[in-house]
Amino acid sequence: MASDDTNLDPVTFEVLKNAYVNIVDQMAEQIFRTCYSFVIYSRDFSSALCDAQGDTIMQGSGDIAAHVGTLHYTCKAVIDHFRGDVHPGDVFVINDVYLGGTHFNDTRIVRPIFYRDELLGFAQANGHWADVGGAVPGSFNVNAIDHMGEGLRITPTRVWSKGVCLEDVCRLIASNTRAPADIIGDMQAQAEATRVAEQEICRLVEKYGLPTIKRSFGAVQDYVEVLTRQRIAALPDGVWETEDYIDVDPGSGEGLVPIRVQMTIRGDTVHYDLSRSHPKTISSFLNACFGGSFAAVVAGTKMQFPEIPLNSGFYRVVTMDLGPEGSVVNATWPTPVAGFCSGPFEKIMNSIFELWAEIMPERAMACTFNLDYLLIGGRDGRQSGHKYFMWYDWMVGGWGARNGRDGWAATGPVFGVQLGTQPFEGQERLAPVLTRQNELRVDSGGPGEFRGGMGVEKGVVMTQIDRTVVSYCCDRERSVTWGLWGGLPSIPHGVWVNPGQPNERYLGSLFSNVGLETGDLVTRPSAGGGGLGDPLERDAALVCEDVIDGYVSIERAAKDYGVVVKEIDADLAQYEVDHQATLAQRTYIRANRLAWLAQDAEVIAAKYRAGELDMLDLIRTHGVIVHWGSGELLANTTRQFRAMLMRRTVPYWGKSVAAVGKDASVTLQTA
Repeated sequence: MASDDTNLDPVTFEVLKNAYVNIVDQMAEQIFRTCYSFVIYSRDFSSALCDAQGDTIMQGSGDIAAHVGTLHYTCKAVIDHFRGDVHPGDVFVINDVYLGGTHFNDTRIVRPIFYRDELLGFAQANGHWADVGGAVPGSFNVNAIDHMGEGLRITPTRVWSKGVCLEDVCRLIASNTRAPADIIGDMQAQAEATRVAEQEICRLVEKYGLPTIKRSFGAVQDYVEVLTRQRIAALPDGVWETEDYIDVDPGSGEGLVPIRVQMTIRGDTVHYDLSRSHPKTISSFLNACFGGSFAAVVAGTKMQFPEIPLNSGFYRVVTMDLGPEGSVVNATWPTPVAGFCSGPFEKIMNSIFELWAEIMPERAMACTFNLDYLLIGGRDGRQSGHKYFMWYDWMVGGWGARNGRDGWAATGPVFGVQLGTQPFEGQERLAPVLTRQNELRVDSGGPGEFRGGMGVEKGVVMTQIDRTVVSYCCDRERSVTWGLWGGLPSIPHGVWVNPGQPNERYLGSLFSNVGLETGDLVTRPSAGGGGLGDPLERDAALVCEDVIDGYVSIERAAKDYGVVVKEIDADLAQYEVDHQATLAQRTYIRANRLAWLAQDAEVIAAKYRAGELDMLDLIRTHGVIVHWGSGELLANTTRQFRAMLMRRTVPYWGKSVAAVGKDASVTLQTA
């Protein structure tokens, strides 16, 4: 424990604990109202209050999940670099991923908090800067061979000294980005947010006294530790393990890249072992340093205990072993890691959801859609001088089906649920793009007794552009968003340019620096969530309702759910279930679906190329993965994808979700 002196009266303790939450949320409000960039305005930021040792006293109530678990690392890095040389009015900046950060865009402003020349702690405001230099607009360079290709690495650096802004240092940083005015504005907004925290802490000191405030810093952390230990101690001991996948290592040929997570509960602690994940870094930027991996562990675990506040007390109970340095989950200098959030982070979180479903089945949830970033940058032909523009877009999508409920549709990613959906009007004003399509994608929810949430299809036309390129950071084009307990997968991610036209191009889910021209249509779907439970166990009336709502097509209702729906009057949304045909269809599927997963994969791929089977036939019926543009079979990927279905889906066929929650015959427990 951080402090043995917890003799605060209960009322004062509770007041101060909630005051610290309020202070961090005030910091967030300050950033939101004064930031310059559209990305940060869309709430891609977080804040923290730390003690004099850099341990977190409190995180904000609406922080980005990928930032939690990392802000204490960067605070400690500032302390280590400037030990003995920290003064009232100082402000520091850091984005170094090798010192506990996430990726270089996530830039932290750190201010020491003094009261009458005594250092009490630190306030930290973290924001995702839209660009930090590097080879491509937005600094998401898939082809980077090291971090120098991703942008500016800022080791702990002083930007205000004793209250005076070091303008030359700020200009140096901003001038190495594509949006220097935004960077200066965001830096000032973040610095002001930390000043709000400093003012509020000093106000509390004046009211309650310095000894009380210092005691409360440790007491709040101890409180979270004790509360977390009590919750863990009430659960059964054991060891559980699972794995998820990144689509591919571009430098090693096709084949899924494993992220393996083992969870051990012993007494009042929970420990995660990721050491058996892919032992090397991959030759794209979908790697994670220790900070990004730990953030995923913390965020995935914290979502099981939403009532517990988050600070360093939580980190004393939840621990992690990443194994040797140099792996995909424990990358070191100079490995590129800008895409960590779409790579290991998202896979670790969903694996943790699956593991906890074994322990608390009432909270079970299938896989959620993968975070994506579309970045288009170039010269804006609408403006004189063709000024530089950057358009930074991310999608909502579907969350996994839950125990007893369908998944949420068109929701922010688990990376950060509070991440705001950017208004199209704002995007169109700031960049030469015109949104032509944004609608729920039919059949995107993974089939199951409980259906995954719906994804979205979005298409934009480039209006007046010059020297413009597009980059895309995503995944699950091949390791498609999976179902749980018998549920089926969703749909792949991937970007198309000018679909259905003679100049159609399929770009996939991971690329950088692809040229665009005026008039190009860029479209992409977000996946839905995976299904939960055997889809043949879903109430036929609910499937019919999904058809009426436009969530499921009549064709997929029959193929995925075995429910035959007849159209009576589409204009009046009148449909009905053919119960006799449904009984026959479900009997037919039950008798054949295991054999369909064993059919020759190349034969299935050939039928796809010939137009006899569609994408969802391959994924959900046959477990076959191809290059979705050319139809070329991905043999290694298909073998791994089928093995995943045999583990996550096939053993649960024929069982209702209610029975699965009580049945221990199929389990991820290893000890």
